[in-house]
Amino acid sequence: MEIENKKRKIALITGGSRGIGKSIALNAAERGIDVILTYNNNSDQANVVANTINNNGGKAVALQLDSSKTASFSNFTAQVSQVLAKEWNRDNFDYLVNNAGIAQRTLIKDTTEDIFDELVNTNFKGVFFLTQKLIPLISDGGQIINISSGLARFAFPGVAVYGALKAATEGLTRYFAKEYAERKIRVNSVAPGAIDTEFGGGKGDESHCNQIASMTALGRLGVADDVGAFVASLLSDDSRFVNAQRIEVSGGLFI
Repeated sequence: MEIENKKRKIALITGGSRGIGKSIALNAAERGIDVILTYNNNSDQANVVANTINNNGGKAVALQLDSSKTASFSNFTAQVSQVLAKEWNRDNFDYLVNNAGIAQRTLIKDTTEDIFDELVNTNFKGVFFLTQKLIPLISDGGQIINISSGLARFAFPGVAVYGALKAATEGLTRYFAKEYAERKIRVNSVAPGAIDTEFGGGKGDESHCNQIASMTALGRLGVADDVGAFVASLLSDDSRFVNAQRIEVSGGLFI
């Protein structure tokens, strides 16, 4: 069994209990990748995802993490090390997917400093420092994927801070790729377009969804599995020469 564990790749996916993160975890498991997934508040949702993977021949562990609390990252990293040793007899993992994030629809004129700081702490500061803490545990030749957003490229009222932070994360992606190139760690960002999930305060009304769908070449909104399946496919040697890239998964939004 120890030999089998050493052969299996392991992905750590933040925000893996619902939406796109859940889809990434389940699709990765279908491709033979074991999973450490994190959740913030809902342990029941996270355990359902982990149990689904475990019951279908994979291996998954759910850990609590608030991606905005940088002071907790040292303890979390130690916990990851303990889980790797106990469950996989390893001291490293292969893939980090920075998926956890929050969005809030607030016009610039209504954005308070508290709202601004909350968005920054989760969507940018958290990504930077969590990656900094975990990268010593990522195996040489591994990969980091940062989940960005189409809003980093297209401007819509009410999401200025979120969109700007996702653009900053795409820039950060290139810097991590540059500084960890000696270890052959690839770092890419994946930018979902209009995805029909509960993220950001709930699904839009039907007329708004239809309007966005009409602006997409494929004529529909995306679903979580459109992104999850792609990210899981990126976690393979087939993408071995893809590095420091922004890859949009939007069905052709605004082309």
